[in-house]
Amino acid sequence: MPLVDLRGLGATKWIQSDVQLAPGNSGGPLADARGRVVGVNTMVAGGLGLAIPSNNVAKLLDSRPSQPALGVVVRPVPMLVTGKELLGMLVLEVMKDSAAEMASLMIGDVLTGAEDDAFNSIEDFEQALDGSEERVLRLQFLRGDRNHIRTASVRLGASIITPA
Repeated sequence: MPLVDLRGLGATKWIQSDVQLAPGNSGGPLADARGRVVGVNTMVAGGLGLAIPSNNVAKLLDSRPSQPALGVVVRPVPMLVTGKELLGMLVLEVMKDSAAEMASLMIGDVLTGAEDDAFNSIEDFEQALDGSEERVLRLQFLRGDRNHIRTASVRLGASIITPA
């Protein structure tokens, strides 16, 4: 099972397999011929199963979060905004009491950049969020009118206190 890079899906290495995954099998183990778990089935692309290598999963489980979370689930989408090709991050979900919710980001918003630098790749988005210190990050996004870029200031790393 080869490790492959997939364009547009970040710097993650994926295990490509010819196993036919049934709907709902994402998250299950991918085993080799000896029965050893080598990955976690994640998605199907071009008819081939893709899995995250198990050593990557182990590192994630063994580590503590190294950076503050924005609190969104996004999907990359290519966009044409004011005549320029950009990579947008379509907001699919906003976590309750997250930094994104506190900054009034909403499902359907499209994040287009940070600190006035447009996103050209998923790595640009990840790099904008990278860091462990408390800080304010200015995100550019679209809502409704796709020709008017808005800005939201998001406080990352601040502890959020919820009422009892």
